Amino acid sequence: MVGRVQKWGNSLALRIPKSMAEDLDIGENATVNLTLENGALVVSPDRQKRYQLADMLDRITPENVHAEVEWGSETGKEALS
Repeated sequence: MVGRVQKWGNSLALRIPKSMAEDLDIGENATVNLTLENGALVVSPDRQKRYQLADMLDRITPENVHAEVEWGSETGKEALS
């Protein structure tokens, strides 16, 4: 398949055909890795795990929670509570 590079602001853009995007399971605003390999531009999906706060909080247990850390005396509005 042949694509076309077009100007997009001060950058260049390459459109990814819908069928290829679906095969790679990428969509709008997906992050991708750009590398050069032997003079070729390689675009691959960024499969780095993205953590969600709710998922991380679900993994807190009494066994892995740490105790309070002493940072010094209270100051400002925190001293009022």
